[in-house]
Amino acid sequence: MPYGGNEWLDITKEEIIEPSLPICDPHHHYWDKRTERIPYGRYLLHELLEDISGHNITSTVFIEARAMYSADLEKDYKPVGEVEFVDGLSAASSSGIYGNSRASASIIGHANLNLGDDVEPVLESLLEASPRRFKGIRHIVAWDTDKDVGSVTVYNLEEQMNTENFIKGAKILSKMGLSFDSWMYFHQLPQLLNLAKQVPDLPIMIDHIGGLLLVGKYANDKEEVIKTWEKNISDLAECPNVQIKLGGLGMPITGHDWHQREIPVSSDELANQMKFYLDFCIEKFGTQRGMFESNFPVDKVSFSYDVLYNAFKKYSKEFSSSERSALFHDNAINFYKVEESHEE
Repeated sequence: MPYGGNEWLDITKEEIIEPSLPICDPHHHYWDKRTERIPYGRYLLHELLEDISGHNITSTVFIEARAMYSADLEKDYKPVGEVEFVDGLSAASSSGIYGNSRASASIIGHANLNLGDDVEPVLESLLEASPRRFKGIRHIVAWDTDKDVGSVTVYNLEEQMNTENFIKGAKILSKMGLSFDSWMYFHQLPQLLNLAKQVPDLPIMIDHIGGLLLVGKYANDKEEVIKTWEKNISDLAECPNVQIKLGGLGMPITGHDWHQREIPVSSDELANQMKFYLDFCIEKFGTQRGMFESNFPVDKVSFSYDVLYNAFKKYSKEFSSSERSALFHDNAINFYKVEESHEE
């Protein structure tokens, strides 16, 4: 990647439009991965607060990032360390010392649903680590054979969502009143459809518009990829327990060149280039089952936070005030049971 970093992003400076519009950002991470030499390798509370300072971000939701796992717990319980860590950052934010935003007001951690019924004590430990803020899990199943895509090999299983144990684990999640965030690629969405039907009371969130891939072998077959993606999104929209996040398009695997530009993309161009994908998801799910997300710092390789939310605002300018409130704030608050009070 020839560009990147805050200095590069600052080349495209924009005034914040509609600065008072309340926003709950339902998807960001914390990590300290500086040893891995990745872009934005340290991203903790101060880095997040710097990014969100322009828009009226009233609250955010932390999504697991396989970071800060406990070295002292046995394998299946190691993700408890991440929730403990994030709960501390959330408590710091709720003190009000760092401003009015309630950062990571709700926490989505991780538990291995392949454990089946045995996932219950793990979930209980996660709840104990953050009784007020822990609201559910994400279990990454993204899997592909193309080296240009790369699998997020958390468990390296091609069809784990279709297994008996995974479905049992999802039923435990539902029984405990928790939610399920799903990160997979577009061709895996039929597995999620099966899970949604098998566990109809489980609140399910599709991350990043359903994992569109337009790199590697998929870049040469864009028409077929879009056709498959549209069908899979349409099928999932028929399940009332499923919602979708509108974002994640800054990841290079979606086929855009924003991360390679000498001058970062503007919000006008970004809104225009995201429009097709956002339009389709909202057409299928409606404005009551979708929400704009940042996916920071992952998407920060392509654009700044200010530019991204300016783009969302420009894209949605013709929507009604109630529709915009739902997409920017209310749907996220309701799905993730976010508490925006500053009382600790």
